Amino acid sequence: MLHFAKFKSVVETLGRVVGSNLQRVESAGLNAPLLSAAELADILRGAQTLPPAWPHTGVVQHPQSGEFRSNTLGAGLDFEEARPYQPGDDIRRMDWRTTARTGKAFLKTFREEHQPQLHLVLDRGASMRFGTRSQLKVTQAARIAAMLAFVGARNHIAIGATLWQPDAVTLPSRAGEAGVLQLVQAAIAPCPPLPTTAASQAPSLAQVLRALHAQLPQGSRVVFIGDLHQFSVEEFPELARLAARHQVSAYQVLDPAECELPDVGLRRFADLGTGKINQMDTHDAAVRAAFRAEASALHQAQRALLARAGIMLHVCMTSENLLKKPA
Repeated sequence: MLHFAKFKSVVETLGRVVGSNLQRVESAGLNAPLLSAAELADILRGAQTLPPAWPHTGVVQHPQSGEFRSNTLGAGLDFEEARPYQPGDDIRRMDWRTTARTGKAFLKTFREEHQPQLHLVLDRGASMRFGTRSQLKVTQAARIAAMLAFVGARNHIAIGATLWQPDAVTLPSRAGEAGVLQLVQAAIAPCPPLPTTAASQAPSLAQVLRALHAQLPQGSRVVFIGDLHQFSVEEFPELARLAARHQVSAYQVLDPAECELPDVGLRRFADLGTGKINQMDTHDAAVRAAFRAEASALHQAQRALLARAGIMLHVCMTSENLLKKPA
């Protein structure tokens, strides 16, 4: 059994990595990692207080042995049935009681226990490089990913990820410290520069969904972490197909300014995805009211879409403290 004490070494390793990165950042003038070693240690301590998460339902087809029911018959601990002996069967699995009672050779079969896979889809695209409070959306997303990685390891789940960004990266599924280390290192790494050409843009949601269909074994747990800006009715068939094969949930990371436009007077706004510049008078109450109504309608439509696909949604603001216990 894996205990959280064992994962202190992961945080220590990450601390050395982050520390060396920070030294290079100070000398080279580059962006720092999204989270420090001290912040990761706080997340680890907070994860220890969380109850065991994600009771797994259905069968697991991930080939790595573990503690969850699979759809494969084999040498597990969960008795499935007794069946007639066939030439070549291992006689050590003979069901002697059934054989004696029926006068025919019978064999015991068991259900193999496989290890489920947690696959995080972490949005690190242009729209995630935004924040009006203490942190960017991509930083809050990194916190959520780290928290899920620590809790997933506690539940003996192999961890993999897709970094949804320009030059998208897929992290293979790994169990234990190796899975946590690779995921957290990737989640806290400085974001790549924003693309200058359409060819270097991050893949579309449709491309990500097709890749997940091709890569993941049935019964995986898939978690989307991002602002979900690309989630629209056009992707519903692929989302529903993914949810039919896997346990899918989503964490929508939003900044308060995306729900309620602050009154900061006449301002110019740049779309990080397209580079388009818009000018808006935020002091105008009618402008703020129209923005609030459109934002609310958009978010409600996204939530209805996910609910229709059978995907559980959690909304998390950049101003929210993930480690603060509710009163």
